[in-house]
Amino acid sequence: MSQSLRVGVIGVGHLGRHHARIYSTLPSVTLVGISDTDASRGRELANEFKIVFYPSPDELLAHVDAVSVAVPTSVHFPVVRSCLNQNCHVLVEKPITSDASEGEQLVQLAKDKGKILQVGHVERFNPILEKVRPFIHKPGFIECHRLSPFQPRGTDVDVVRDLMIHDLDLILSLGLGPTTHIEARGLPVYTEHPDIANVRIVFESGCLVNLTASRISTGRLRKLRIYQRDCYISVDLGTKDAVINTCHVSDSGFRDVQSQKISGAEGDALTRELDCFIQSIFGMAHTQGVSGQEGVDALRMASHIMSLIHHSVMTLPS
Repeated sequence: MSQSLRVGVIGVGHLGRHHARIYSTLPSVTLVGISDTDASRGRELANEFKIVFYPSPDELLAHVDAVSVAVPTSVHFPVVRSCLNQNCHVLVEKPITSDASEGEQLVQLAKDKGKILQVGHVERFNPILEKVRPFIHKPGFIECHRLSPFQPRGTDVDVVRDLMIHDLDLILSLGLGPTTHIEARGLPVYTEHPDIANVRIVFESGCLVNLTASRISTGRLRKLRIYQRDCYISVDLGTKDAVINTCHVSDSGFRDVQSQKISGAEGDALTRELDCFIQSIFGMAHTQGVSGQEGVDALRMASHIMSLIHHSVMTLPS
């Protein structure tokens, strides 16, 4: 493979547009072209970046080594499968597919083809998490809140697979072990799918995780709170700031809580994610991207949560 990797983007709506923009700035990358079902939108963006618009994804795949896939979740499986079958490395936006079994098929196909398959769980690349992870040791209780205003985009799936899945991926990345119990409740408000959900997960390690996600809030909130022996960590994923509150006990038994403020490094999480994807293809990544299997694991938990919600349906009176 040449040192200038040829890349493209399939699906240039809200997220795909940013993928194209960032690829156009990365070293060792040549943004070759884009493809989208909306020809007008695709040609407009292609003109902006002076690249080629391909009406068909298959036409684009004939000219690239790697692609970002940012199409609706419902068509992730056939589009990513086509990319892998044409020997392209793939970064697909989360969730990896609509169904975990389809995700497993893509993981196996990527393995058979010897191609990189990564999933766009972009929160994993939030620079504040890199700073906080060394402080996390055997957490006993974790709270996750992810709230955002309503947007028509992304409502082809429920709030669990739309928003909460980011936090599910983060929690799974902490290595808490198998789960022993999950409770979940959700409610459709503006769409036909649950728009707000609360989940409690108990892990074999003893850690209890409480997650809330809403896409019908009046403001934005992305917070992670971690409680462990002698330490409480509060992380604002939106501002990329954290406070480490540590309890120190003196020889006389006096307890003193000291707070340390930490700020994440400069840098956009999506840029870090795409750079990691490219460096993984070259075998030079300093940080590990979210693998296809990790994407499947997060989706499988999200799907299980949704099955629990469907079995305890909450409805609002008409």
